[in-house]
Amino acid sequence: MDILYLMILCSVSLAAIFLVVFIVNAKKGQFEDDESPAVRILFDSDEVKKEKDDDKDTNRKETGDDNKIEEKSE
Repeated sequence: MDILYLMILCSVSLAAIFLVVFIVNAKKGQFEDDESPAVRILFDSDEVKKEKDDDKDTNRKETGDDNKIEEKSE
């Protein structure tokens, strides 16, 4: 029977901690933005593909230039 009192005390303490953390984050504005995660998925694919393609081209050029420099130095 003693373990039951301990378990109730632990569960109430844990619930109080989660409640305090939730209230602190709510006051900081953590849960204010409800719209952008739902809308972000609609515009993400084209912009990311263009950025990745641009990054790949620059990485290839840089790698190619580095290889030429290494070949000349050897």
